[in-house]
Amino acid sequence: MKIKSVVKVMNFHSLLKVDKARKTAEKYFEYEKELTDFADNIMNNRNLILDKKILKLNENKPALNIYIGNDLGFCGNFNTNVNKAAIEDEESEKIVIGKKILNGKKNVLLAFTKDEYLNNANKIEAIIYDKVENAEISEINLIYNHYYNISKIELVKKKILPLDNGIEKKGHKEDFVIEGDINQILLNIIVLYLTYEIRIATENSFASENVARQMLTKESLRKIDELEEENIRIERKAKNAKSFKKVIENFIKLKSKEGK
Repeated sequence: MKIKSVVKVMNFHSLLKVDKARKTAEKYFEYEKELTDFADNIMNNRNLILDKKILKLNENKPALNIYIGNDLGFCGNFNTNVNKAAIEDEESEKIVIGKKILNGKKNVLLAFTKDEYLNNANKIEAIIYDKVENAEISEINLIYNHYYNISKIELVKKKILPLDNGIEKKGHKEDFVIEGDINQILLNIIVLYLTYEIRIATENSFASENVARQMLTKESLRKIDELEEENIRIERKAKNAKSFKKVIENFIKLKSKEGK
């Protein structure tokens, strides 16, 4: 079957990528922990909070939600859940990565394919910089399919700003000698942290999509094989029935000749 050849190619293509993508995602797990601890130390530092007029978000403003899907087909409901969350999200401002996620809808500030993302990351960075500097958002969230391991991939909504949700209160007290505008320094650190978090999530989503695609194409090949076996069984049954009918017809003819 022609479709079987196509699915085999897709399965092989995903299989080649899945191990590399998995290793990349697992590598970023460690990066993410270190990066989050660093940002937490800066943004939730008691000395900076007490002594400096550090940046504040505006709870009365909408959230900025970044939706990450994929560009490839044959991934089952990989995009469906992300797209559903984006459609139901009517209030937040949105940045969309992935051509199969909603585009042209209300409050979409930017929309890229996954392939276009790296070449346009600076545009995302500029929007985040402006929104945080002018306190035009209440929080920033990432919504994507998170790879935990080969058998666990789940849609998550991860708050990456402010860093006060789900992070252990460590009571950072380290003091800093600061030269220059503390707000500009912190703003640049925050934007760097946020853009890297987006990169981490995008890489993680890439691992998830390749795992999902490989599993789905593998299952599709299994079903195609079952269908082919069923067709062979039906053809064999029809052939046997035809042969049996011919035997009966020959037997009847023979009996007819004997009766004459």
